[in-house]
Amino acid sequence: MLSVLRGTQRSFQVVLLFLVLAVFLMLAFLPVDFKLLPSDKAQEPPVTNIMFLKTHKTASSTVLNILYRFSESHNLSTALPEGSSFHLGYPWLFVTRYVEGMKQSGHLNHRFNIMCNHLRFNLPEVQKVMPNDTFYFSILRNPVFQLESSFIYYKDYVPAFQRVKSLDEFLADPWKYYNDSVGLKNVYAKNNMWFDFGFDNNAPAEMAYVRTCLSEVERQFHLVLIADHFDESMVLLRRRLRWQLDDVVSFKLNARSQRTVLHLMPESQERVKHWCALDWQLYQHFNRTFWAQLHAELSPRRLREELEQLRVRRRELTTLCLQDPEPKNKTHIDDPNLRPYQSGNAEILGYNLRRGLDNTTLRICQRMVMPEVQYMAHLYSLQFPDRAPKSIPFLKQ
Repeated sequence: MLSVLRGTQRSFQVVLLFLVLAVFLMLAFLPVDFKLLPSDKAQEPPVTNIMFLKTHKTASSTVLNILYRFSESHNLSTALPEGSSFHLGYPWLFVTRYVEGMKQSGHLNHRFNIMCNHLRFNLPEVQKVMPNDTFYFSILRNPVFQLESSFIYYKDYVPAFQRVKSLDEFLADPWKYYNDSVGLKNVYAKNNMWFDFGFDNNAPAEMAYVRTCLSEVERQFHLVLIADHFDESMVLLRRRLRWQLDDVVSFKLNARSQRTVLHLMPESQERVKHWCALDWQLYQHFNRTFWAQLHAELSPRRLREELEQLRVRRRELTTLCLQDPEPKNKTHIDDPNLRPYQSGNAEILGYNLRRGLDNTTLRICQRMVMPEVQYMAHLYSLQFPDRAPKSIPFLKQ
């Protein structure tokens, strides 16, 4: 009898060991997307109430596309510019009447899931449009590269840039060209990101003032991403929003050709840090907080895994969707509706889709390469079919 019991015990142990091994093997072959979210987050629903402060020349057009796609695929409502407008009142401080549907409703309702168009941040007014549980985030870029991009993009629009041949020339004596009383067109020439957060871009960079403003941003925003580390930003954003991998995979939009990118002299780069001292301190502070949050969220090994997964999926969608992985200038984009808006001395690039895509794949790929103005107009027509569609003048040229 004792030998029988021992044999039964050994058999049970063998079966138990087999079951444990089977479970490990099943987990190993589960989709990586499931494994990369912690079990507690994987069980929670995705975040769908989101406010993105779209700063200028910071890869924000690519983030906007991500949010537009999520909104459309999940049948969410987006706070869109009223009437024929393309921005939510920018560069004026945001107020609710800039949103389509708010002025006509007669009373203020928390009726939108996503807000992400250009606006100058004004929290009390934004809160009238967005639900109480809204996730607030934004994105910053190294001011050296942000100002260089602004100079090229807004060369013909900004008074401070119009009379100089190069950004190096401007930075050598910026007060010769910059006048803070000219009006709001000059906000692109000095501390533009600081301005977008609702602060005075001409304020002295005094320590007490800067600290007060940085604390205010930290209270109001759950996350501030860094454009210079875009993939790492998408990894962290995805985890915070509990989204699927394809929700944050993107192609670079509103990017310039390399031939229109200026390479500033070292002394000019240092001058940017002084000229845009408020932006520089904003960027430095949130660059530190971003990496602290990322490292608190993921181990180095897990971060490498998630970055690789993101990049592999981007390569897969590039092969699936695009004729050529390299973006094209507007004269080489076949579909006129996919040609991006051109501004200043920038040569803004876009994409050609592969021919012969089935309807479902075509819709997915079109959304990924659709420039922001066209996508905004598309969502406007979906949400407000009874209103006149947005007219996009540059598509008629």
